[in-house]
Amino acid sequence: MGNAIRKLRIGVLISGSGTNLQVILDGAAKDVLDVDVRVVISNKAEAFGLERARQAGVAAVHVDPTSFPDASAYNIAVREVLVEHGVDFVVMAGYMKLLGTEVLDAFPNRVLNIHPALLPSFPGAHGISDAFDYGVKVTGVTVHFANAVFDEGPIIAQEPVHVAEDDTLETLEAKIHEVEYRLYPAALQLLAEGRLIIEGRKVRIR
Repeated sequence: MGNAIRKLRIGVLISGSGTNLQVILDGAAKDVLDVDVRVVISNKAEAFGLERARQAGVAAVHVDPTSFPDASAYNIAVREVLVEHGVDFVVMAGYMKLLGTEVLDAFPNRVLNIHPALLPSFPGAHGISDAFDYGVKVTGVTVHFANAVFDEGPIIAQEPVHVAEDDTLETLEAKIHEVEYRLYPAALQLLAEGRLIIEGRKVRIR
């Protein structure tokens, strides 16, 4: 356990299978990660991450974007679920929508995202394949605070991943995910211990 007075209450946003979510749930269950996952929200009803949440005894909520007249109304609904569950921080884990200012303004400097490339290189939804197709020798993983621009915001942590000559897209994806499963919990634990300080565009670890 870390030095946090109480566990960090988080809401997790997902769109898919929720493998990063599972690592967070496992860390919390084993008391090696000082977080309390209060709710998991997905924009997709079929996202397996919702089932992972249910299996862990965590509230699982589908907020359907097609049920709202526009993106703003959808983001307001997401915000209401997060507030209802009393979260301190919002953690995006494979959430494939641009989070609106309706949520970001309610949680200033309290929204985290993970991206499978070394930002600012290869932003967007296809960070792994874009880097692979470009032929880079080094890519990696970035954990950052999110802002209103997709895949921007102050960087918390980065770890490089070397692309071997015989790597395929599939083997590179596996290497990236292995780093993600280590780097995201480590960043969350620093946050839980109150060790992340935002100074302008930079994040200092104390």
